[in-house]
Amino acid sequence: MELSDIVDLYRHPIGDEAFGITASRLLDENGVLVLHGFIREGALDALCHEAAASEGQGYFCAKSHSVYLTPFDPNYDESHPANRKVNSSKGCICDDVVGQNSPLRVLYNDQKFQTFVKRTTGQTELHAYADPLSSINIHYATRDQELGWHFDNSSFAITLLLQKPDSGSRFEYIKDLRDADAGDMNYAGVQALLDGEVAPDVLKMDPGTLVLFRGRNSIHRVSPNESDTTRMLAVLAYNSEPGISLSENARMTFYGRLD
Repeated sequence: MELSDIVDLYRHPIGDEAFGITASRLLDENGVLVLHGFIREGALDALCHEAAASEGQGYFCAKSHSVYLTPFDPNYDESHPANRKVNSSKGCICDDVVGQNSPLRVLYNDQKFQTFVKRTTGQTELHAYADPLSSINIHYATRDQELGWHFDNSSFAITLLLQKPDSGSRFEYIKDLRDADAGDMNYAGVQALLDGEVAPDVLKMDPGTLVLFRGRNSIHRVSPNESDTTRMLAVLAYNSEPGISLSENARMTFYGRLD
């Protein structure tokens, strides 16, 4: 299978330098880059079939966590934004479950796609995770499952929507609500959001849409699935250096196993 069998290169000429420069500008300006219709219909059908067939191997769990994904801070009470809990619940299959000939793996390993990602994000290198679980994941959200408000630890994330529920599962976000590098956690702004005093933006997308998102400073969530159609989302994760593994604690938390 070739990249052209997977990606609509006429609509999204990712090998073109000018296209990558424009994509980089849009990502910097908006904190998010949305490429509608990125995946060809035939490849999308194959991915959905593959994901549905693998769902039974997923690790499903529910967790409570702070939006900062940090341990309890004794300097603040439980209601403080640093400690206030939100809920996340989902299923996940790991890289070792994704087939070697899957269109997802072909896309992930493709040099033209990686060059596009580097050009868009400003990364000089991209490397797969050294552990066998973390490079390619597929997430599942059944009825009432959600991803609670949080900031990412990584500088950017790449996702591909495979299947969209009939209702709910809205991707909601507020761009640059904090400045982690400057140490500004903006507790007041986070509290206003959690208290429903400010309305987030909603990112609209259909299956086959590729999204690059800068979530380190932009708070985001996926609202509860309000239908009986499972939301299925692929996540493509790279590192800027070789030989890096997700921590054992993170692997147990997210995947329920180490290898």
